[in-house]
Amino acid sequence: MFTLDQARSFIVVAEELHFGRAAQRLRMTQPPLSRQIQKLERVLGVELLERDHRHVALTAAGRAFLVEARKLVVAAERAPVTARRIAEGRAGTLRIGFTAASGFSLLGPLLGEIGAALPDVDVDLQELVTRRQLQALLDGDLDLGLVRPLFDTSVFDSRLLLAESLFVAAPSGHPLTELGRPVTSTDLVDVPLIMHASTAARYFYDQVVRLVEVEHRNVVHTVSQVVTMVALVAAGHGVAFVPGSARRLGLEGVRYLPLAGSTPEAVQLHAVWNRESRNPVLPRLLELIRTLGTDLQSSPS
Repeated sequence: MFTLDQARSFIVVAEELHFGRAAQRLRMTQPPLSRQIQKLERVLGVELLERDHRHVALTAAGRAFLVEARKLVVAAERAPVTARRIAEGRAGTLRIGFTAASGFSLLGPLLGEIGAALPDVDVDLQELVTRRQLQALLDGDLDLGLVRPLFDTSVFDSRLLLAESLFVAAPSGHPLTELGRPVTSTDLVDVPLIMHASTAARYFYDQVVRLVEVEHRNVVHTVSQVVTMVALVAAGHGVAFVPGSARRLGLEGVRYLPLAGSTPEAVQLHAVWNRESRNPVLPRLLELIRTLGTDLQSSPS
């Protein structure tokens, strides 16, 4: 196998096409330089240079090897720097899980902040429900999850990123839009409802039934994604209960009405990570999140 010193020597000779000038650049004498090139050619089994007493020229193999040798030397010189940057958490990869609803609320601003503060960090995104994110964090397949409560605080550390109210999404022109006050359970009697699935969207389902006496005979559709709910509302199929960040979707034909009894902390989204994580980039991300504080918690009014 050839050495990096041999590759560097060959590059200089190929650039100068003169052993004397190449030796000067390498701060060595010409005979050992010639021996290095000869050893390199023996290892490779090809002639890299055509040379006589008057000129030096690259062979076809020499031209091809020059391209690869330059890449190799650059990579070798960069490798220690890259290793130090990764060890210091200034480079590397972050694997972030997110729920569908966080995709249109918090994820975009968070990625913008990561890109600005950690430009050499690659972000690998995985859209997963909370339960699967928590399992991926335990298995070491994710570094950070954007999840809904509840989670095991003996295993995971967390930080609240977003807290918001529940709203009633209703088609424009629906009688509920004329109330001029928060919507109550009484107002929803005989109103077609688009509900969260009790299993796939358990967190939102539980939040709704704590506040509203849902008449199941009024439930016309059961879905798991907020985006789907708002689209069905826009199409006039009923009303739905959605987090305030759903207003970011900007779908026409939908009004968002306050729901009686819903507090500004009714719906929460947490950043969660495994205490046993060894990814050196993670502490830098967590410090960034702490620095941003409530800047990431704002939702549209």
